[in-house]
Amino acid sequence: MGFSDILDQIGGVGLFQIIHVTLLSIPGLLMASQNLLNNFTAGIPGHHCYVPNGTSWALDQNISVLEVDAPEMLQAYIPMDTNSKPSKCRRFRKAQWHLVMANMSAVRTHVNFTEAETETCQDGWTYDRTEFDATIVSEWNLVCTLRPLKQMSQTIYMGGVLAGAIIFGGLSDKFGRRALLIWSYFQLATLGTCTAFTNSYLTYCILRFLTGMAVSGVILNSVSLKVEWIPTKSRTVVGTLSSFFFTFGQMILAGVAYQLRDWRKLQVAVCAPYFICFLYSWWFSESARWLILNRRSEDALKQIHRVARINGKPEMVDKITLEVLESNMQKEIQSSKSIYTMYDLLRTRVMRKISVCLMFVWFSTSFAYYGLAMDLQKFGVSIYLIQVIFGAVDIPAKLLAMTSLSFLGRPISQAGCLLLSAAAIFANIFVPSDMQTLRTTFAVLGKGLTSASFTCVYLFTGELYPTVIRQTGMGFSSTMARVGSMAAPAVLILDEFLPTLPSVVYGGSAVVAGVISLFLPETLNVPLPETIDDVEEKWGTQKQTSQTMKETVALQDMKEGEDGKSTGLDAL
Repeated sequence: MGFSDILDQIGGVGLFQIIHVTLLSIPGLLMASQNLLNNFTAGIPGHHCYVPNGTSWALDQNISVLEVDAPEMLQAYIPMDTNSKPSKCRRFRKAQWHLVMANMSAVRTHVNFTEAETETCQDGWTYDRTEFDATIVSEWNLVCTLRPLKQMSQTIYMGGVLAGAIIFGGLSDKFGRRALLIWSYFQLATLGTCTAFTNSYLTYCILRFLTGMAVSGVILNSVSLKVEWIPTKSRTVVGTLSSFFFTFGQMILAGVAYQLRDWRKLQVAVCAPYFICFLYSWWFSESARWLILNRRSEDALKQIHRVARINGKPEMVDKITLEVLESNMQKEIQSSKSIYTMYDLLRTRVMRKISVCLMFVWFSTSFAYYGLAMDLQKFGVSIYLIQVIFGAVDIPAKLLAMTSLSFLGRPISQAGCLLLSAAAIFANIFVPSDMQTLRTTFAVLGKGLTSASFTCVYLFTGELYPTVIRQTGMGFSSTMARVGSMAAPAVLILDEFLPTLPSVVYGGSAVVAGVISLFLPETLNVPLPETIDDVEEKWGTQKQTSQTMKETVALQDMKEGEDGKSTGLDAL
């Protein structure tokens, strides 16, 4: 009897698992807000150079300002760009009234026009408040030459998520999933809320970096606590259903951002609720698997008895004793005496193959996902509406992923999501830029499929890595996802050289990862591995067994051939 059998005996997916998974999934409603927050807090409102008061000049020229409305006044000060729209970064050195009042004889008589000269915005910018009341862009003037700082804030945040994946992944294997999760909730709530009160861009970026670290801690430890308390046969359904919280969170973000168009209010709204998560997280049970493997069998037994009582199986309290638990987990307990590091992810043949394949899959999934999801203003429709659409498409996509994971298996599902998303991205290359509806449709389809790929890879990774090093493995894999999310915005700069180049890069990466994912072993209905030896025995022997069978058949054929030859000689 292994630990999966113990879970079945104490209720399988009972009341405890339902409450446990629900409470772990609720923070996912706001987790999307953290990753996609930059779309709104760093949204770029319409803007142009500040226009000085033209009243005094007009009066000096005997022109009534009542004859000049606001748009016409703007044309006198702001040149047009190549798209016949007011320039965002330059202005005329002198007002060019002939551009809007050429029909006024007073202007033609009293003004000697010379060649229009322009300059950068010397007095700041004027921002359109229609879509956003205030963003970090409008507050710190992150436009024109400072526009890269807008995207840098998102890159720094993702850098924090990357650092958190490395740091919290290892720490949770050492100190436990529950303790690190509680701390991550507190760090996210405190520093995320403090971010709203900063008055400098530098401080803002530092706090966003630390918030990103906490986000990684929440995601990694939540996934592990879910997986390690759920029986094998229920992991697919539970994993997929809990991911819908992230999906609905994207739509909630659009609604909250629509109501709170000031970035400071929005920042507080999506971070302060984690104080509630911090308070109820003390109810969580530590992973019994982790406790056993860290030679804390008595604590593990208490948690198992607690789960049995909550699930209405009090009779199992007497049946599952410390001796029974240790005797059935003896192999895992012996393995836990070893100290594991990230090197162990690459030390053995099968672990090395798994880690390298997952590295490509995580990178490409995140790379394509954030390449599509972090540039919502390019679609020419309301940013709030497109955020809702991008969130809603995840629902059918994840249902498709759940069905595929259950019937087709993990590798095929993972590869299918990545290859189909690449097809949608490539298709957009051939759609003319003026066909915005069709372009948006392909983008939404691609985003939904990359989201489904995330659902697959989160579940797949937790099933491939053994318990003794699962968090380290999740941290390593998630690290590559963060590298992808950091690289995705930078690739968008390539459209200045060739508009289709970002799509080629995103789609090509998804194709490579889709093919590579087919080399990963199947984990459908396979018990979670507890040790590295389990991984090597389960999936390392498959190829060897197949090879051995081939060699046996070949030897039998040779023997039959020799017997036949011998019989022929005897007959002669």
